[in-house]
Amino acid sequence: MTARVTFGATNFTATNDGIGRVSRLCALAMIEGGYEPDLISFLDKPPASLAGRPVKAMNGGKIGFAARCLASALPAGRPALYATAGLARAGRALPFLSAPYGVWIHGVEVWGEPAPRADYIAAIKGSRLIIANSAFTLDRAQEKLGPLPQGRRCWLATEQDEPAAPVARDGPPTVLILGRISLDEGYKGHDELVDAWPSVIRAAPDARLMIAGAGSGLDALRARVAASPAAASIDILGFVPEAEMDALWNRASVFAMPSRGEGFGLVYIEAMWRSVPVIASVHDAGQEVNVDGETGFNVSLERKNELPDRLIELLTNADQRRRMGENGLARWREHFRFSRFKDRFLAILDPFVSGR
Repeated sequence: MTARVTFGATNFTATNDGIGRVSRLCALAMIEGGYEPDLISFLDKPPASLAGRPVKAMNGGKIGFAARCLASALPAGRPALYATAGLARAGRALPFLSAPYGVWIHGVEVWGEPAPRADYIAAIKGSRLIIANSAFTLDRAQEKLGPLPQGRRCWLATEQDEPAAPVARDGPPTVLILGRISLDEGYKGHDELVDAWPSVIRAAPDARLMIAGAGSGLDALRARVAASPAAASIDILGFVPEAEMDALWNRASVFAMPSRGEGFGLVYIEAMWRSVPVIASVHDAGQEVNVDGETGFNVSLERKNELPDRLIELLTNADQRRRMGENGLARWREHFRFSRFKDRFLAILDPFVSGR
């Protein structure tokens, strides 16, 4: 008998949006694992589909999304899984109708400041299953919310199962940061990289810093760069379309996102997939993904010189960049390719769906 499950997600479109990428991973794993998921998208516009399966696209309609999820889960108490705590609010009535639901938790929406919303907390605690993208996220969530015995860790992955094609990076040594630039959050490390850059170019005069991403903090970041004595070697690219991402990555010698708030950091494993060494931080789940001294470095932002020193070390040593990039690819193969995610995810989902 084919297993059926309702899966409510933000979107299934192939974009740089992290939650959307997790939703795609889950849906693809379900389909390859023999499930018949009922895919319901909050934000996608109709018509929509994924891997040949139709997506019920609600185009941002909250009431329509909640009603569709409820109607989908009702037959025979079909279990439901939601991609975020916010979406899981649509499932809070299901336990009263003998239909269990599970929820993904990703990071700062659960353990950041200010405290999580009360309705998010209720949706998480009322679930039969909690899937956290890292041990760090699950631990921090329990610090905020109390014990979550239904919590399980499931590392994420890329959608690929084969390495990226090798690339000859013959240009100047280049550091890439790719991520949302937000005034409200500001934790991804953009400011720290800009502030470190004058020290970097004194040691590596031809080095460049590429900043890709958009958000409410973009103008403030532009002003910070303009005031830097190293402004001439910093490129602010803004939003980069998905079709141009390969060309962007092909210019990167090092990926650096010394963040304070990553629940996992999909972009770190994308760098590993492309054999690019990573600089993350010791302050969040980046240290769970990136192995310090092997696939790159995890820096403390409390130690002023650590970030520029590690950048200089990589930018001035091509052999070390190559070795750490190769180590990163090996780590991706072992833990972060799609088939590894599928095995982890289905090992968690199967007992939930079967009621075990």
